[in-house]
Amino acid sequence: MPIRTALTDMLGIEHPIIQGGMQYVGYAEIAAAVSNAGGLGVLTALTQPTPEDLRKEIKRCRSMTDKPFGVNLALLPMLIPADYDAYAKVIAEEKIAMVEVAAGSPRKYVPMWHAAGIKVLHKSASIRHALKAQADGVDLIEVIGNEGAFAGGQPGDEVAGWVLFAKAVKMLQVPVIHCGATATGRQVAAALAMGAAGCTMGTRFLATVECPIRQEIKEKMAEPKVDERCTSVVLSSLKNATRVFTNDVSKQMLAIEKEMEGGKKDFKKMAPYASGARTKKMWQQTGDYNDGMWSASQSLGLIDDIPTCKDLLDRIIDEAEECMQAASAKIIPKSKL
Repeated sequence: MPIRTALTDMLGIEHPIIQGGMQYVGYAEIAAAVSNAGGLGVLTALTQPTPEDLRKEIKRCRSMTDKPFGVNLALLPMLIPADYDAYAKVIAEEKIAMVEVAAGSPRKYVPMWHAAGIKVLHKSASIRHALKAQADGVDLIEVIGNEGAFAGGQPGDEVAGWVLFAKAVKMLQVPVIHCGATATGRQVAAALAMGAAGCTMGTRFLATVECPIRQEIKEKMAEPKVDERCTSVVLSSLKNATRVFTNDVSKQMLAIEKEMEGGKKDFKKMAPYASGARTKKMWQQTGDYNDGMWSASQSLGLIDDIPTCKDLLDRIIDEAEECMQAASAKIIPKSKL
């Protein structure tokens, strides 16, 4: 039986599951597979070198699915110089179902996207950012807890999703999407019970058949010894905290941060390790999980296989339904006497 929420109604999708944007991963292959499986697949805009390349990727995705899909646009001008206005314009012209905005404010683009019939979701790592996004006119807010594969974290934002999300659904008027370390149906059920309109998953979709990364990385993620303890938070000293897979690169980055304690914070020392080109090479060429900084949530502890996107979503929704039905059976009706 389908689960119906404000998210499924708004976007015309079967399951209240969004595939989060992932740099150098969010190509048409994974986005189309998730959408065909009933969720909302998402392309990553800045994975494409130019706005016109993004347009081509959107068209390629349309050739692979007739279902709704979205585009992620991370507004990070200080870290990733790009023609953001042009990327935003292509998104509007192509009239995709939803745009997931991360990092910066989407205010200047919201009217253009709304005029094109596009729903706007903002990814927020704190209540203050969520409230600002709501004031900017977004349609949905995605709240990510500290256990998730967050990026750009500020000091004091180290709040787990269990607290952050409960506060968000109480304070916000727009539908709220739970984000952060979700990989199972029981987590989806818990989020829906708390008031979520749906859930966003990123790390879980890395370990799927259709995900366009090297098989060696998927197999590493599914190993029993890779669990919820296998992530680290790097770049905290630069006020850009990011949760990543623990490997030689992240350990070296933490060592450099320790060396910089009490002195000048210099990103140039970290740049060779945080390089997007290095991570892209790992994803697409070498498959060496140890030689790149790559985002990963604590949901690593819940991943033990590499299913197709359809099998994964079917399993998650079936489990969510079972959990919600079991929970509702525990409610004892109040006496009418």
